[in-house]
Amino acid sequence: MSDYEGNLPWLYAGRALRSFSTAFLTVVFPLYLADRGASATTVGLVLTLGSVISAGMMAVVGILGDRIGRRPMLVGLGLAGAVGALALAGVGNLAVVVLASGLGGVGRGGGAGSGGAWGPFFPAEQPLLAGSVSAEHRTRSFARLGFVGVIAASAGSLVAIAPSALHTSHLSMVDAYRLIFIVGAVISVGVAAVSWPLREPRPGRTVRSVRHAPSDRVGEPASPDTTAARSDGASVPPEPASNLSTRQLVGRLGFTNAVNGLGFGFLGPLLTYWFHVRYGVGSAELGVLYAIVNLVSALPYLGAARITRRFGSVHTVVVTRAFSVVVLALMAVVPTFLIASVLLALRTGLNSLGIPARQSYTMGVAEEHRRGTVAALGSLPSMVTASISPVVGGALMGVFLDTPIVGATLFMGINTVAYYLAFRNTRPPEERTAPGPRAGVERTVPGPTGDAERTVPGASPGPASG
Repeated sequence: MSDYEGNLPWLYAGRALRSFSTAFLTVVFPLYLADRGASATTVGLVLTLGSVISAGMMAVVGILGDRIGRRPMLVGLGLAGAVGALALAGVGNLAVVVLASGLGGVGRGGGAGSGGAWGPFFPAEQPLLAGSVSAEHRTRSFARLGFVGVIAASAGSLVAIAPSALHTSHLSMVDAYRLIFIVGAVISVGVAAVSWPLREPRPGRTVRSVRHAPSDRVGEPASPDTTAARSDGASVPPEPASNLSTRQLVGRLGFTNAVNGLGFGFLGPLLTYWFHVRYGVGSAELGVLYAIVNLVSALPYLGAARITRRFGSVHTVVVTRAFSVVVLALMAVVPTFLIASVLLALRTGLNSLGIPARQSYTMGVAEEHRRGTVAALGSLPSMVTASISPVVGGALMGVFLDTPIVGATLFMGINTVAYYLAFRNTRPPEERTAPGPRAGVERTVPGPTGDAERTVPGASPGPASG
């Protein structure tokens, strides 16, 4: 058991608050811009520039979090979100809107079903969660975090109905949206408050309960981070996190996430605008839709850990992503809002099965003291490419309305293939089932940098010495 398992309730609470707020802001923000008279191109441009700011913040959070701690990063991001939301509520200048949306992550939450697993928060949140549980329970904890997030997001999506309701009370739509931003600011203060009690080791210190050495018998839980003894009395170093160095891991994550970011940039923030233009629906209908979609996508999170244990992290991610891409493609050809909504719910549910596996896998194969950096730098290309797609997609929608769906399908399909090719031969520690050390038996372990292998004599069946 980890010394930091008490972090879990606070991490779940922070995700719940953030997801609740993100859910309605993702729906409201593009419509707020449209009601102010912004064109599709302007909407895309604002989202793009805001994403650039968020990308820079994410890099800072990941790198600084590994050096000075992840808790201060979460507290600071909560306060930054409050400042950004208040600025949106009080200032109408377009430049301020761009800056405020970037600081607060407004309008970008990973889309329906992600439960807020997007943006500058996760390079701090994910290493904290991974460091608070054992390797065997890591995927399950990520699944529970996602479940809490989508349930909260389902409730938060209903808040998007409020502007239409307030408008019937003779309040202008723009003023109604601004009132919603104030609610978002209050919730962001709450995110900072629940992040304050989090505990973490001093930067650079290893949490012994999380890193595991191979067990003495197949099928038994691994023991805490210790070194096994060889028959000649020498010690065997604990197994590395993966056969990839940090640089290799960041490079492969960066490439696959860059392609995925291009797809998400088309689908995420522009999806509500696409529904609005194609089917003539407003914030009330979209609020109900996103509430239902988030509720439906919560159930797959509960089965994600079991599926991952059976099929492995990489296969779980690839297969669920492949099916979700096929369903997404069908949205471009259906004639009614109802059918498109059903397909969106199905696509989101399939995608939800792979989200905890992907997040847990990245933390599992990364060195513990570099997890924040890996999360940030590995995902930074996604943030950058995702910032390009909205402005391109927004401009192309004037010529081809279904650009968001087609663009997302193309790039997410490429990402699925690329992810499989990049990680099919790399497994996290909990998925390595090779027999433990035995007397007179040799085992092969990855070299220190992951580029070479070395053969180590097995240890005696007795207890490890030292």
